[in-house]
Amino acid sequence: MRILIDANVLYPTVMREVVLGVARTGLFTPQWSARILEEWARAAAKLGPEEEVQARSEIAVLSAAWPDAQVRYPAELERRLWLPDPNDVHVLAAAIAGSSDAIMTANAKDFPRNVLSEEGVLRVDPDGYLQGCAEANADLVRPVADAVLDEARRLSGEDWDMRRLMKKARLPRFGKTLARGERTK
Repeated sequence: MRILIDANVLYPTVMREVVLGVARTGLFTPQWSARILEEWARAAAKLGPEEEVQARSEIAVLSAAWPDAQVRYPAELERRLWLPDPNDVHVLAAAIAGSSDAIMTANAKDFPRNVLSEEGVLRVDPDGYLQGCAEANADLVRPVADAVLDEARRLSGEDWDMRRLMKKARLPRFGKTLARGERTK
């Protein structure tokens, strides 16, 4: 499955690390456009110049790790499309050009399912998608989540638990599924 990842999933860090970690397991193929990556950098810049530098560094690493993930599309494709927020049309254009099966976004209201379905594209929210991955492929997803948790603890110096970290990362159902799996071990 090819999934175009919206900027609001690539930034913040924990969500991005979980999503791309799951992609590394082979459960899906990630895609994005140059404009989506630029939106990530601009969002980080709002927190300060150091944050923008960090984001651009992470984007360079991401681009090197996933050289085939970047989708290009002709400008005229955008002109024929409509979404409630015209600033999001480029995301749909990239999904169409990349033959994406879905767009992963935390912004459901600006990506109506009926409009996307006319283009043969699904909308998935990161929390629900990751929850489904964890339920169907716990052996692949659990190590990804554990690694993200370990890194969050290391970087913050805080003793996070899985459920609390995932809730903070706007992945509460995913975190609950992982926590439920911990109790059955």
